[in-house]
Order: sequence, then structure tokens, then C-alpha cells
Amino acid sequence: MGETMVLKEILDAESVAIVGASKNETKRGFQAIRTLLDEKFEGKIFPVNPKEDRILGLKCHDRVSDINDPVDIVLITTPAKTVPDILKDCGRKSVCGAVIVAGGFGELGREGKKLEDKVAKIARKNNIRIIGPNTSGMINLRKNLNLTGLHGAPKGDIALLTQSGNMALTLITEAKIKSRKGFSYYVGLGNEADIKFHEYLEFFQQDPETRAILMYVEGMREGRKFLQRAYKTTLNKPIILLKSGRSSTGKKSVGSHTGALAGISEVAKSAFERAGIIVIEKSDELFPAAEVLSSLPPIKNKSVAILADGGGHATIAADLLTDLGVQIPELSEKTQTKLKKILPPAASVINPVDVAGGTDSDPAIFAECADIVLKDHNIGGLLIGGLFGGYGIRFSETLSLKEEDASHIMGKMVKKYGKPIILHSLFSSAKPHSLDLLRYYNIPVYDSLDVACKCIGILVQYGNYLKSYHAKARFVFNWGAKAKSEGIKIFEKARAEGRNVLLEYEGKEIMNLHGAPACEDCLAKTAEEAVNTAKNIDGDTVLKIVSPDILHKSDIGGVRVKLNTESEVRSAFKEIIQNARRFDEDVDIRGVAVSPMAEEGIEVIIGTKMDDQFGPIIMYGLGGILVEVLKDVSFSVLPISWAAAKKMVGETKSYPILKGFRGSAPSDERAVIGLLVKCSEIIEAYPEIQEMDLNPVIVHEKGLTIVDVRIIMKPERG
Repeated sequence: MGETMVLKEILDAESVAIVGASKNETKRGFQAIRTLLDEKFEGKIFPVNPKEDRILGLKCHDRVSDINDPVDIVLITTPAKTVPDILKDCGRKSVCGAVIVAGGFGELGREGKKLEDKVAKIARKNNIRIIGPNTSGMINLRKNLNLTGLHGAPKGDIALLTQSGNMALTLITEAKIKSRKGFSYYVGLGNEADIKFHEYLEFFQQDPETRAILMYVEGMREGRKFLQRAYKTTLNKPIILLKSGRSSTGKKSVGSHTGALAGISEVAKSAFERAGIIVIEKSDELFPAAEVLSSLPPIKNKSVAILADGGGHATIAADLLTDLGVQIPELSEKTQTKLKKILPPAASVINPVDVAGGTDSDPAIFAECADIVLKDHNIGGLLIGGLFGGYGIRFSETLSLKEEDASHIMGKMVKKYGKPIILHSLFSSAKPHSLDLLRYYNIPVYDSLDVACKCIGILVQYGNYLKSYHAKARFVFNWGAKAKSEGIKIFEKARAEGRNVLLEYEGKEIMNLHGAPACEDCLAKTAEEAVNTAKNIDGDTVLKIVSPDILHKSDIGGVRVKLNTESEVRSAFKEIIQNARRFDEDVDIRGVAVSPMAEEGIEVIIGTKMDDQFGPIIMYGLGGILVEVLKDVSFSVLPISWAAAKKMVGETKSYPILKGFRGSAPSDERAVIGLLVKCSEIIEAYPEIQEMDLNPVIVHEKGLTIVDVRIIMKPERG
């Protein structure tokens, strides 16, 4: 049976056993039964408690295996220590799924993780899929299968996945109070011990009743599989995600700058956005984002019109939308002429459109203006801001009917023109009927202008993603396909010597094998060898310590630059060796690398590391010794295309320096992009690589030079 079909049996279950059923109203085992009965679950309910005969009129059973009828899923509300034996009993009954409420598993540390692993193992042995543990439960709104204790969740077309019961309660409450939208399913993933995020995505992608997927994520067990699935899902259904933990940094690695700079937030956000996911960073924007994406068509030309009954709101909206990358083009002459005919002379009709009091006596003119603007071929969507919905409150009750008429007319425009309308109203909290009518037509209404603008920006972002979507599979490696035989031998030699670090010249050889221009090094084991090598160098010379025990050569005085005489080279060689011995008297010194001084240019850094959630990632940014201070870097999950590499380069703050700043000549951006793609190729070619650090890379007007290469290998499996 396919995984999607298994999930369907669980999420669309027609029978449920409640293990830990109770008569105590404060217990989850009572609340679950009460909720199922109150919300009229159409399937069968089997309380399980050997100490009770009946609960809420339903016969109790001693154990799940004693139930005569088929049981699709089990809700386990008993303590963590009881779960293994319960699952074994469920296996005898051929139960398909279990929802494990109890905490006390992996979230508590090592011992809890042992218990969690034991539970997962028993479940696999008995062909039981697990939601949780440490979950708030699940709801199927269509079947009224509510295993959460959360009452009154509105039905709709948004699937909700969270790792927080409180966030679920927040979003469900917001939907009830501020919207006409609701949910198709809710699942609390808990510790994700068995069923993972990506498996739910596949199910909801195929579910005809789900139009959008809303997620709150704290941690993710199989991030790369999630990205692979998300990339396929977002073409058909939008995914909206808030990832907590933005202030936390990832595990730091002493081996590379990339390890020190790669935080959870930066990597995750970049990865999610590349997969087409709408990443939300403010909790009050989370449900509105899901609301608009499940209700309205995306904007594919980035162009929006603003219609307002006040210059202040229009100007603020224009600023907010511009910051979000939304274009506010001038309306066509034809459109402007039509607007002038129905608006007073003081009105602005260029874009934004300020009606300048032209709707005070007849708010239905808003609908006329909206119709004119949406007919403009340059406009992909419309934001209406200001007083609409409140004319009957502020001026005269007689205007309420005209507002309602306008709502009916505007409500039909979205379908008519295939363009979205979002409305901001100062009177949203007053709940006038005109605004409720707009919501009936799936036009969202917000009391916050910031949120309304954010939602327009989201429709533009999603539309742009769909417009540029490529069917080619992403986030998938063809391991070893482009490996060079000479490169394989370099790694094998290092392993044979018991090293997990390539020497610098070995790393440079790897780069050169793949067409990446690293400067040539010669290994000198004596000062005289260094001097003789330097004689053949045209220009200044650089000396660097070569040792598998020293990763950061500059930190221990292992680098000397701009050497141009024999005496300088000889003296530098001796100093470098002395500094290395001072750092560690037992240090393994292989010699000193002698190389030409690179031409001047812009210093950048490129690095890769293994991320706990997403696997291999790559970093780009301003290089040199200040990289960890400035932290002007961007990240992407590997492998990357030319387009993804170009985006990485362009989104750094230092990008103007690369392009040429204050009269300086531009550096070779194409060479940088090409090197990023080459690094992606190298990581794919050699799965042995744990981390790779190119710092600095000197970018010239034409071409670039890789000055330093550091490659760390994965530990050998014991």
C-alpha cells in the first residue's frame, strides 16, 4: 500500500479507539470522546479502559485487541511508558495508525529519545504509522474526526500542519473571528518520530478539498525530502510556512568559516523560498497569507494598482508595496480618462488613485473605479484602502446599502478579470455587512494596512515563482557522477594516511581538476627549496604552512605575503616553521607552500557544509579576515543552478562593490557565479566532503583566483 493511501486511512479514519478513556472531564481521554460526540463524528468510537464499563454512553473495552469491529486509528492518551505495550496490542488488531499525545520522549533528552526510538521500532514492526508523539492531535473537518479537544474549528480548504498546539489554537481562533475561511485538516506533528512533514505534503497535494497548506515548524527531521516534495507541491498548491528559532544559531564548526556563519534561520529561509514556499516571519501575517493564497489568483506581472479615499493611506501603501518588490505602474491614458469622468477634479488618477472625496456621497463609485482599473492590461491586482465599509457608520446609514451593492459588484470582479482584490478598512472591527459580503466573495479584508500590503506582496511573490517554475527536479544529487579519477585518488591518499583534512595544495588540485582557477602551489621542505622556487615567480611571493593539524593558518602566523627578495623568503620560511612549533610542538608539518602573490581585486568567500536538516549547503559573501565580523553572506541548499547562484550573489549587501562602486571598474560577476556552480559540482562529485572553504577568492575585472582552499572530509564510518 502506498504511503499516501496509508495516510488516507489514518486521516480519513472511520473508526477510532480512545486508549486512556476517562470519566474525568479534565482528562484528554474524556475530552476526545466528548468532542467526537458533540461534533457528530459519523464513524465508530471505542473507549478503552479496563476499569470502566461505559463512558458517555459508550461501551468500554479492556484493550484494543478486545474490540470486535475494525479499528482504523488509536488515540493514545496514557503516559509515555505505557505506549510500547499499547502499540504491540494495536499490532494484534492490525490498527493502521496511532496518535500519541503524551510527552516525555525525544524532547526531554537522551533517555526520552531512547523511548521514542523504541516506540518507532515497535510501530514499524507492526505496520502502524505514528502521529507524534508529543502531539496535540489531528482533525478531519469533513468527517468531524476531531482528536484534539479544540472545539469549533471552521471548515474550509486550508490544511494546517503545526508543531505547537497553541499556534493551532491561535490560527483556528483567528479564522473564526476575522475570516470566512477554514480548514480541511489539522495535524499536530509533535516530535515527527514516524510520519514526516514531506509525507503530509504529498497527501495534501493530492487532496481535492485542500487549496493551500499552512505550516508552523520548529524543527524538521528530513529537510531535504521535504524540499523535494515541496518543490513539486508548490506548483499546484501554495505552502505558507513560519519557522521559529530565528534568533538561534546553528551548530558551529571549528573547521570552516561556513560552519561559523550558517545559522538555522538563514539556511532554512533560503531553502524554503527556493522550493516556492511562502516564508512568513511575523505570526500575525501567517493566517492572512494562507487566506489570500487559498482564495485569490496570483499576480504574475508584479504590477498592482492602489485605490484609496485618502492620500495618506495611498502613499503609505505605495511605500510598503515598493519595499516588497511590487511595481505600481502609471495607469494608461485610457484608464485615467475614464476615472476623471467619475471623480472630482482634485482626484489623483495616475496610480495610486486617490478619489479625493469622490465617494463620500456614493461609496458605490469605488466599484466603478475598481472595474475601470482592473480592465487596464498593465494591472495584475488591486489594493483598496481607507474607509470602505464605514461610510454608513461615519456619514449616513443610508450609505450602507450602497456599500453593500458595491461589495456585490466588486465581489464578482475577481472571477471576471482573474485578478485579485484585497481591501483594507478602518472599520473592519465594526463588522459591517458590506465587508462580510466581500469575504463571502473571497475578497480578504484587513484592519491593518501593513498586513493588506504584505498579502499583495505574497500574491506577487507566488505569481513570480509560478512564472519562473522549471519542471526539472531540484534538491536531488547524482552522487559521484562527475568525479575525476585523479580527485578520487587524492581523497583515498588522505584516508590512507589517517587524515580527514586535505592539504591546501591537494584542495587546489581538486579545484583545478574541475576547471576552477586555483593558484599554483609548490611544496618546499627547506628554506633553500623555498628560495629556489621563488626565483621562478614573476612578482611577489606568498609562503603558507602546510599541515593537516593547522586549519586557520593566519591565526598562528603561518602565512607571509608580498615577499620579493631571497632573504625575505628565507626569513619568512623560518618564522612560519617556528610559529607552527610554538602553536603545537608535536604539529605535523609537511612543509611550506610557495605561490605567486595574487593580483589585487575584490575578496569573496565561498564555503560549503553539511546542514543537519537539509544536507549540503553553500555560502557566498564578502571574504577575507572580516567575513565573520561583517557576516554579509547568502546561503543556498545544494545542488544549485546558474540562476540560483546568480541570485545568491545579487542578494548580498556587498553586491554593489562587485558591480563597481564610485568609479571603480566592475569585477567579473560571471566568474563568481561560475565558481559557485563548480563548487556545487565538486560536492556532488565527492560525497566524502564534509566542508569546503575557499577564502579568499580574489575577483578581478576578468576572471578570479582561488587563493586558499580548505577541504574537510566526513569521518569514516566505524
